[in-house]
Amino acid sequence: MQTKRIASLMLAAVMAAGLLAGCGGQTSGQTPATAEQAGDRDSVIIAMDTNSEPEAGFDPAFGWGAGEHVHEPLIQSTLTVTNPDLTIGYDLATSCESSEDGMTWTVTIRDDVKFTDGEPLTAEDVAFTYNTVKASSSVNDFTMLDSAEAVDDTTVVFHMAKPFSIWPYTMAIVGIVPEHAYDSATYGSNPIGSGRYILKQWDRGQQIILEANPDYYGEQPKMKQVTILFMEEDAAFLAAQAGQVDVAYTSATYSDQTIAGYTLAAYQTVDNRGINLPVTEPSVNADGVATGNAVTSDVAVRRAINIGIDRQEMIDNVLNGYGTPAYSVCDQLPWYNPASEVEYDPEGAAKLLDDAGWVMGSDGVREKDGVKAELNILYSNGDSVRQALAADLSNQLAELGIQCTIEGVGWDTAYDRALSTPLVWGWGAHTPMELYNIYYSPEDTGTAEYSPYSNDTVDQYMDEALASSDLEESYTLWQKAQWDGTTGVTQDGDIPWVWLVNVSHLYWVRDGLQIAEQKIHPHGHGWSIVNNVDQWSWS
Repeated sequence: MQTKRIASLMLAAVMAAGLLAGCGGQTSGQTPATAEQAGDRDSVIIAMDTNSEPEAGFDPAFGWGAGEHVHEPLIQSTLTVTNPDLTIGYDLATSCESSEDGMTWTVTIRDDVKFTDGEPLTAEDVAFTYNTVKASSSVNDFTMLDSAEAVDDTTVVFHMAKPFSIWPYTMAIVGIVPEHAYDSATYGSNPIGSGRYILKQWDRGQQIILEANPDYYGEQPKMKQVTILFMEEDAAFLAAQAGQVDVAYTSATYSDQTIAGYTLAAYQTVDNRGINLPVTEPSVNADGVATGNAVTSDVAVRRAINIGIDRQEMIDNVLNGYGTPAYSVCDQLPWYNPASEVEYDPEGAAKLLDDAGWVMGSDGVREKDGVKAELNILYSNGDSVRQALAADLSNQLAELGIQCTIEGVGWDTAYDRALSTPLVWGWGAHTPMELYNIYYSPEDTGTAEYSPYSNDTVDQYMDEALASSDLEESYTLWQKAQWDGTTGVTQDGDIPWVWLVNVSHLYWVRDGLQIAEQKIHPHGHGWSIVNNVDQWSWS
């Protein structure tokens, strides 16, 4: 098996070299030079995960800039941006305000912006983009928007279907497309935008090349050319080892390695891993799907699990030290409630179980009213980190008298099975909607979408947060939904989820390359690193 792995890595390296040679016009047998080696101080080559390549291309209507791997679209401009502290700043917008009832948003835009075909960008293009995205997007939820209307060349009004105070966070990921040159069948492959970069070349399954937009209205990018290679992790490591890339994504698996001329950079994230703990008794829903769990329906069990986990041990042993403890789905973000944080307390966890009547058996497994404290923990097939976290969690819970098995599953069945069985999830986004999506009770089911859970007070706080006329004031309501002193989703509340770790995003970075300050990365080890590639430089 080791021989086969070495052969596979060698093949990957050869393929990487061939790809780069094709990019740079190298002749056969030459080692391709990176931008830095060639003395080119305004370009960079980056190796990203193959999953980072947008299948539908660079069209915001089909997920570019959005979805699981939320990022700035680079090729297009956006109305707003998220600042390093995750507050809201402006890009195209010069002002933005909501009506008192939250049913309209009025945004004024710059009057000096042109698309790369020379045509001016106006409020008509903004309205067209949003109406198109609402009708077409299968990635983002735009049910809160009724329609967008251009009042004049520089003013667009968003008519909302319901109040949505965090609309500025949605505006930060929707790239503006030109109404006069948009064709849904071809735009994704040949995008026309007004952003910092132009898509110069796209070799599907291999690479894209971005070039600085000479007519960009903002500060001109320092990096004039950005080449992004889509590679498996092994190939990316070998490409860095061979000096063929300037930045290469990697994981904790490789963190004990060293590469001459490179530094291992770790970036802080809210890319969390956690497990849902079904709060209801076992049942079957209207669709015939099993819901609830006889063990985790006891809040004492859920609270015991939350404080009985040594998160730092998971970071040290599973992530090789590259991570932070996770206590919520929104750690360190402006709407995070510090009341979510707990101390590791195995003795306190054991007492909670004892007091709740979970008696330790001679076999080391607790039991209450004839129910054994046994859980099956699911993780997604092919995800070695989630598998390792599930195994570590299983070992730790055994110390508390909760016996666990672990099982790899596909996402085709995972969503349904999670209604009755804990599953290792990955979340984290630059919007409070992540809280809403996980904890809110939809009217059609009465329980939160990803795990049977419902709390009317939590729902009310989130409703009030969305209806707020002041974005920053809404943060307080999101915090109260987590814990208001009496109820919520934290340790002293319902605790329907237990959060484990935030996974650091790791990259091999060539010495001499100055990567600009990174805002906390969301879920998805991909495009977030290049949100500010225009500000990178060589020293």
